[in-house]
Amino acid sequence: MPSRRTVLAAGAGVTAALAVGGTAQADEGRPAALLSRMTLAEKVGQLFVARVYGHSATAPDQADIDANLKELGVRTAAELVAKYRVGGIIYFTWAHNTRDPRQIAELSDGIQRAALQQPRGVPVLISTDQEHGIVCRIGGPATLFPGAMALGAIDSTADARTLGRIAGGELRAMGVRQNYSPVADVNVNPANPVIGVRSFGADPEAVAALVAEEVRGYQAAGVAATAKHFPGHGDTAVDSHTGFPVITHTREVWERLDAAPFRAAIAAGVDAIMTGHLLVPALDASGDPATLSRPILTGILRERLGYDGVVVTDALGMAGVRTKYGDDRVPVLALKAGVDQLLDPPDLALAVGAVLKAVQDGELTEERLDASVLRILRLKEKLGLFAEPYADPDAVGRLVGRPEHLAEADRIAARTTTLLVDEGPLLPLSPRAHPRLLVLGADPASPSGTTGPPTTVLASALTALGFTATALSTGTDPSAETIERAVAAAAEADAVVVATYNVTAASPQRTLAERVTAAGRPVVAVAVRNPYDVAHLPSVPAVLATYSWTDVELRAAARVIAGTARPRGRLPVPVQRADDPARVLYPLGHGLTY
Repeated sequence: MPSRRTVLAAGAGVTAALAVGGTAQADEGRPAALLSRMTLAEKVGQLFVARVYGHSATAPDQADIDANLKELGVRTAAELVAKYRVGGIIYFTWAHNTRDPRQIAELSDGIQRAALQQPRGVPVLISTDQEHGIVCRIGGPATLFPGAMALGAIDSTADARTLGRIAGGELRAMGVRQNYSPVADVNVNPANPVIGVRSFGADPEAVAALVAEEVRGYQAAGVAATAKHFPGHGDTAVDSHTGFPVITHTREVWERLDAAPFRAAIAAGVDAIMTGHLLVPALDASGDPATLSRPILTGILRERLGYDGVVVTDALGMAGVRTKYGDDRVPVLALKAGVDQLLDPPDLALAVGAVLKAVQDGELTEERLDASVLRILRLKEKLGLFAEPYADPDAVGRLVGRPEHLAEADRIAARTTTLLVDEGPLLPLSPRAHPRLLVLGADPASPSGTTGPPTTVLASALTALGFTATALSTGTDPSAETIERAVAAAAEADAVVVATYNVTAASPQRTLAERVTAAGRPVVAVAVRNPYDVAHLPSVPAVLATYSWTDVELRAAARVIAGTARPRGRLPVPVQRADDPARVLYPLGHGLTY
């Protein structure tokens, strides 16, 4: 492995050549000067943000080489950059890009070396989805914060900014300069299958304030924030990964509800905005998704809202953008609509070829491409990629997951747990009165890089607080036999903690909670994802909401159960009655304490 000094020296000549007047300082003229020397193929490459498999830019595992050959026609990330001159690369856990912080930094440096070795080499803008909460691509030992809805439960703009500042600094140390966060969607639909707790909440003004401060935090750390999913994905019951959502808001409702967080992000100077693959007939009656809508992206976002930063699509392999047009047409139509970055097309070669052909045929002008490439180059200049494209793997250990950062995550999480129901009151539980605890319930796949599963994390945290806690995973769809086994185990405990996950009226999880409660032991339910679970748990005497099942939020819930911390969270969304969704069971701002 070459030293950092060697790595920097290797790129110094190219970086200096890019600098107008030889300076490494930010220079407004450098992007334009570079653009004037680029070939058409290089310009088209800059528009794409591609996935790639492997933990190394040059020596990935054989399985990742095979996946790259099958999907991209190259063996490695270095070959991808050389062949397509892509402007960006996105990291995914499933693509094996994110084993550990030092490896991520070395991968980032390998990608930059490959890019800067090309003629007129341009550094790559490396990105990822590090929302925190239930969506994280980089796990521990990086610092993992509570997710957006948990932050909405404490409504602290200072904490949102702290999250952005710390998380952004850690991303930058690993060579990641663009984060696809924060989520600016206002979640007003309890049935939303794709946003939900990824949103700060249902109050557009509160969401707007938190979005703006998280943007400021990330960008103060030198990482481009990305507000998503324009024009707003908060009121849909369809997942745009698998279907084509339709937002039925009127123009007036959209202005009042959905637009506010994006306006706030723009006012905060957000570097990028991500499009949503959804239909909003009130904004564009053509039937095209927003990603492909010129009235929405140019007419509203660019002209009406005055946004001149980078517009990036959501992933182009998602069903929501592929229902009407083929994969060759989607990137061309997105560019015509006003997009700058084309994220993760399912067939990169087809997409690149389609854009080149559209220019050659006159459907797209080279001037149109120049406008987007210039925005991308200006962002790279702002982020310091021309002056300092490399990470510092040796410094990663000193910055990523440092004790002060982990303490901040715990401090913030301690205030997010929301007590929704406490009959009696039952809580807090005492190790003297309830020494033996049974922790059972749902164990959804753990968010990236957290310990998991939830029942085990809760049991371990409660044991550390003086209880003798045993974990029993019953899953999200417990069978009748599993429920009987849980009821029998509960009879041997002094109290029971039930982790619930997206409970519905017909869910066996509801049956489990009711049966255990009827057995006569004190029961505490912990809704580890949606707070809406409480509407389906009328017989349970105590219910907490954590908004995610990451370690930091589960440990905070355990402290509340044990009484070493008091609940301070307040619902950032209303909860409707299960038997009458038109009526509110618990209003926005509801939360008990002791």
